[in-house]
Amino acid sequence: MRRTTIILLLLSLVACKPKTGANSGGPKKVAVIVSTLNNPWFVFLAQTAAAQAKSLGYEAKIFDSQNNTATETDNFENAIASGYKAILFNPTDANGSVVNVNKAKAAGVPVFCMDREVNSTTGPTSQILSDSYSGCVDLGKYFVQQMHKKGKYVEILGIVADNNTWNRSKGFHSVVDYYPGLEMVAQQSADFDRNKGMEVMESILQAHPDITGVFCGNDAMAMGAYQALAAAGKANKVKVIGFDGSEDAIQGIKDGKVAATCMQFPKVMAQTAANYADDYFKGKRDFPKKIQVGVEMVTGKNINDYIAYGKK
Repeated sequence: MRRTTIILLLLSLVACKPKTGANSGGPKKVAVIVSTLNNPWFVFLAQTAAAQAKSLGYEAKIFDSQNNTATETDNFENAIASGYKAILFNPTDANGSVVNVNKAKAAGVPVFCMDREVNSTTGPTSQILSDSYSGCVDLGKYFVQQMHKKGKYVEILGIVADNNTWNRSKGFHSVVDYYPGLEMVAQQSADFDRNKGMEVMESILQAHPDITGVFCGNDAMAMGAYQALAAAGKANKVKVIGFDGSEDAIQGIKDGKVAATCMQFPKVMAQTAANYADDYFKGKRDFPKKIQVGVEMVTGKNINDYIAYGKK
């Protein structure tokens, strides 16, 4: 009788033990924390990451950091406190965001960076990034051809605390600086923002009305620069180059407003990050620390092969 009682008690304990795994107490929650939703490119990145996480059976919520590290910190704290078990992350600041990544790691929450990196090899579980440098080497070569190796030009930088800004700039200058006939007369930041790109271009045109080329660190700034050039009656005299592969830039190349861009593949980065989170939940711990996703130059010659944010 005593043995039967013990067996029944053990069976009762097993039956009452909470289930573990992806569906314990409902699906695990995945946070998608992005630098800003004020740029359609990042909206696409965030929505794709969230959609992939949901397709894998998880809850997903998008958090907008509004290009502000303090807001980003709030987003991380809220996500951790609310029981999110993984973070798909697009950082606001390569250095400033490290503390948030480390905070998540300390809480046992893996962080998978998308598109932008943080300057830490130990914090993020993995970083999935575009090969910005190589893409801008190609853009630099094309820019030299379009400028016929001479003329004054302007560079509009993105956020100075973002490594993508400098990787793109360095890739571009690794080519262009070898041509003494090309003179950079201004280099200013517009924070990857379209309106700021327009304002910076308006200001530069007052001091340098004779420029014939503009290299921009992303498509939003390129479209803003084009607006300023068009308003000044100089759109047909200045070659504008961007980077991203956004909808506006693809249409701008078709319309002859933009000379070229580099197509990133946010769908690949976002889906990879979500897939990695799924693998983590299933027990995997060995992830590549950094993956570089290739980019492709888009011009008027191959524009029909591309759509916004990807290839046809």
